Amino acid sequence: MEINQKQQPKKQEAQSRKRVFIILVALVILALSVGFVYQLLQSLDLEEKNESTQQQLDAAYYELDSMSNELDTRILKIAQLGGEIDTLLQIKNQLEEEKKAFRKKAYGQINDLQEKVKGYKELLVNQDKEIERLKKMNAALLEENTELKDEANVLNESIKDLNTSRTELEKKVAVASQLKIDGMKILAVSSNGKEKDGEFKNRHIDHLKIQFDVLENHVAPIEGKNILVKITGPDSKVVFDVATGSGTFVFEGRESFYTVKKEILYDRNTQSLTFLYDKGSEYDLGKYTVEVYTDSYKMGQGSFVVK
Repeated sequence: MEINQKQQPKKQEAQSRKRVFIILVALVILALSVGFVYQLLQSLDLEEKNESTQQQLDAAYYELDSMSNELDTRILKIAQLGGEIDTLLQIKNQLEEEKKAFRKKAYGQINDLQEKVKGYKELLVNQDKEIERLKKMNAALLEENTELKDEANVLNESIKDLNTSRTELEKKVAVASQLKIDGMKILAVSSNGKEKDGEFKNRHIDHLKIQFDVLENHVAPIEGKNILVKITGPDSKVVFDVATGSGTFVFEGRESFYTVKKEILYDRNTQSLTFLYDKGSEYDLGKYTVEVYTDSYKMGQGSFVVK
């Protein structure tokens, strides 16, 4: 009994120590658990941060790549519009180099890249403004060219009208400057010097005397003129003899003979002219036409009859 009473405190002490040990082990286990959970949470947080960082890097890279493609589009548009693209090409090359080295840089470059992306966005906005400016400029130039073409067409029409008016005026002046004759008399002069007009016989004609006035014309130039007289018989043949001064001239694009010619100095005043022609043979019976020409136009005409 006494022995049992002595063993009782020892048993209680052992149980107390056991409870303390258990408590200590539990505390250690709890501490280890808390530490593991903390480390696990930290690991998960870091992994999440790393994943987020990687996503941001990928997003920044793809956005940078998109900026490169859009910059290509702007460069092409500006080149087509005639704008300056050398600077943009340099920026494009720099952008491509940055894309190549992008993945090698540390995560700390995210903010820098985002700033660059922002800068490229601003650059694209500025280039969009430049494109709009060039479009407006080209539109203005096109409108100006259209106006210039319209003005040129109007000017050409005016010049054409002026040329037409000038040509018509020149024609009118040319017509107005043509010389006319008046008062033609055709006389048969016999061998004894007697003159007969109107109708006459071959025995009355030793030679023909043709008289007329070249009328005044203040539009015609003062110059030498060849006055041609063409006598056409009843058989429609021209009376001519090269030995007596006859020759040819061109009228309305066709060559014709003239009977006699005289050169004068025309001074815009009325001049009286006389032509003498000795045929040297008898005239055919019938009506003869006498036409007067100069400078390939007809000045007037008359006629006589041999019966």
